[in-house]
Amino acid sequence: MLRSLYDWTLSLAANRHALWALAFVSFIESSVFPIPPDVLMIAMIVATPSRAFLIATVATLSSVAGGLAGYWIGYGAFETIGRPVLEFYGKEAYFAEFTQRYNEWGAWAVLIGGVTPFPYKVITILSGATGLSIPVFIVSSFIARALRFFIVAALLWKYGAPIRDFIEKRLGLLFTIFIALLIGGFVAVRYI
Repeated sequence: MLRSLYDWTLSLAANRHALWALAFVSFIESSVFPIPPDVLMIAMIVATPSRAFLIATVATLSSVAGGLAGYWIGYGAFETIGRPVLEFYGKEAYFAEFTQRYNEWGAWAVLIGGVTPFPYKVITILSGATGLSIPVFIVSSFIARALRFFIVAALLWKYGAPIRDFIEKRLGLLFTIFIALLIGGFVAVRYI
């Protein structure tokens, strides 16, 4: 099933409404859809490199808007389902402690989740469930998603189709290494 979703997403790149399809996929991926918009975005940029940055802009703005939808899913579902379950088991205090820790580092969680292969939708829903500040969420999401999509767009614009395989196979790993090094640098500075 996942392969058929992947193929369907890729087929949207050839459609004359590809930008609208990208906006739709970027939006729903941020809250529920399993296939990242990169699949469609890469195919679109390889087909029309001159539109690379327009395509990245559409993906970024739609993804952040979809992230807000994910935020509201977390906010609404937690109040109606999550909180009663925690209360039943007497674990509401644990969630309060988790919420405090998450919200202290929430901007970093959104940044990391927005650029790495970690499912961004998990971060958007968790941010809503914990009540992360909406301005913090929006700014962090915008930076993370713009970084992710514009790097891909710039690489494809500059190097074209030959870099497509590299991006599809290894860019997530490179983002993850970059984030690990960034966090490691902050930890080193803090304790040195």
